[in-house]
Amino acid sequence: MTHPTKQPNSKMCFICGMENPIGLHLHIHEVEPGVVETKYLAPEHFQGYPGVLHGGIVAAIIDEISGRAHMGSDPMNPRFMFTGKLEVKYRKNVPIGKMLKIIGKAGKSKRNIAEAWAGIYDAETNELLAEGTAMHIDIAQDQFDISRLDELGWKVYPE
Repeated sequence: MTHPTKQPNSKMCFICGMENPIGLHLHIHEVEPGVVETKYLAPEHFQGYPGVLHGGIVAAIIDEISGRAHMGSDPMNPRFMFTGKLEVKYRKNVPIGKMLKIIGKAGKSKRNIAEAWAGIYDAETNELLAEGTAMHIDIAQDQFDISRLDELGWKVYPE
């Protein structure tokens, strides 16, 4: 296994935005090519039912982490994608206030479309709580100017 490489964060992304006042502020690491990991302790204000992380937040995490698996570790040349399809399987309640381990794995990739998987685990027991598969599509070059990443605050932030 190679040494983990921290992927960049942005300013306002709901999942990784460091300046988003209501965001999750996740720091994501590529642990090997096509595999990313992060940890998260969900706060009370993101619950659905008492003690349970809201299903929409679960889906948002799976969406982001699956796409991050295809992003790569070069901060100046990331593969930015949007989600075309997302299927989430809620296996068990995802708890708030308990450390979670989240893993994303890149799947098949051809031209501008890629498949990926992500799972949310109880960090202590390693039990799979929720998982999802996604189809991601490259953002067209004319829709996103990669030379303006600094405006997004796209950089590696300290943890």
